[in-house]
Amino acid sequence: MNSEVAKRDALTPTIVTQRYAPEALDNHDDDGTMPENVAALAEHVIGHRIVTAEKGAVPSRWYGDQQALIITLDNGKRVTLANSSDCCAYTDLESFLLHADQIHHVITGVGTTDGFTTWHVYADFGDILELKVGWSCGNPFYYGYGFDIAVLDAAAAS
Repeated sequence: MNSEVAKRDALTPTIVTQRYAPEALDNHDDDGTMPENVAALAEHVIGHRIVTAEKGAVPSRWYGDQQALIITLDNGKRVTLANSSDCCAYTDLESFLLHADQIHHVITGVGTTDGFTTWHVYADFGDILELKVGWSCGNPFYYGYGFDIAVLDAAAAS
């Protein structure tokens, strides 16, 4: 009987809820904007699957359009991460890599490495989406930075 229990326990998957240790930057480098951005993205994507991820234009908060990463989820909602720039402060999506072979996995977390320059959207099996992010707080903390994150409901997205 002990060998049956051992076999069952060996087959029980371990769900990873925190694959990447939370990063902390010096309070002269970041005022909490970057961790807040990561938390906002996580709030909208955890528990869902990614259907598509693509760069595109979205309405700007101020006027015209701005470039953004548009993540379409399995519930039809679109989560947008729009670049921001305010004088010498900015946040830009430099590149992204969607692991298409992983999109059938449900997102369990969002983490960062390398001083918030590499973002990982992951499942228990590994990274689903990786983002390379350039950012600067500029003249600390006079100007705004961080992604402008918005969610379009499924009805509004179509």
